[in-house]
Amino acid sequence: MNKEHQNLKLLSKLNILDLDASAVLFSDNFVWHYFNPNLPDVEGDYVGIEGLKRFFKIIEKETNGTFKVEPVSATPIGDELVVVHARDTMERDGNSFAIDVVVVWRIAHDQLVEAWDIPSAFTLTV
Repeated sequence: MNKEHQNLKLLSKLNILDLDASAVLFSDNFVWHYFNPNLPDVEGDYVGIEGLKRFFKIIEKETNGTFKVEPVSATPIGDELVVVHARDTMERDGNSFAIDVVVVWRIAHDQLVEAWDIPSAFTLTV
């Protein structure tokens, strides 16, 4: 019998649509790193739960509220990392499209302490 990895259990509690309800999952010094050469004004580090909320508000504005995350898979790597593959769908500049995204979560002391959000910046599915 396979037991679910503790970090997958932790991530399963995360609700990006209600970060206030998920705030207990984050360390006080959490950092969200965002890389996307197509959105240079959005690239950068977002600190704390308030920073993460600010990031998603920017994305919501950029996509006129159409941004959605569809999880595909999650793979724990050792005791500290989880690699999540997701498919993000949205509309931007009058076009609907989907992109593959990898988010690498770093977890320590049962809290989310850091994440790297890396979208596929050069391959879109229309």
